[in-house]
Amino acid sequence: MRCPFCSHEDSGVKDTRPSEDSTSIRRRRQCPECLSRFTTIERVYLRELLVKKKDDKIEQFDRDKLTRSIRLALHKRPISDERIERVTSGIVRQFETSGETEIPTSAIGELVMTALLELDPVAYVRFASIYKDFHEAKDFEKFIEISAISGS
Repeated sequence: MRCPFCSHEDSGVKDTRPSEDSTSIRRRRQCPECLSRFTTIERVYLRELLVKKKDDKIEQFDRDKLTRSIRLALHKRPISDERIERVTSGIVRQFETSGETEIPTSAIGELVMTALLELDPVAYVRFASIYKDFHEAKDFEKFIEISAISGS
């Protein structure tokens, strides 16, 4: 692994630990050249996923983008990083095992909404406000009313 500080071609592993949900491995590394330390995370990818956007463009699935969206919805909510990582891993694993390689953004949005509803109702409404493109307070009221009626 190349050192991100001095670009030396090799680094040594000082410590290896599995993540809490055992879906990744965290490695602490040290560069023998500049002695800087850094962390890498290793994950299994079952298949290469693509995202089909609403305008029919196709792009690579970005796990970090998914995590950022979930974190944004959960901003200042009492949810640990480990739980956020488990939610992200669960969503990614569902897509990887689905057999599909092109995932519509609508499927991603619906899975995130389902996960957030179980995790934190405030985050659920926050995410929905972006995903469903709310424009005014009435949109929130209608969404919350419909969610309460349908039980989701």
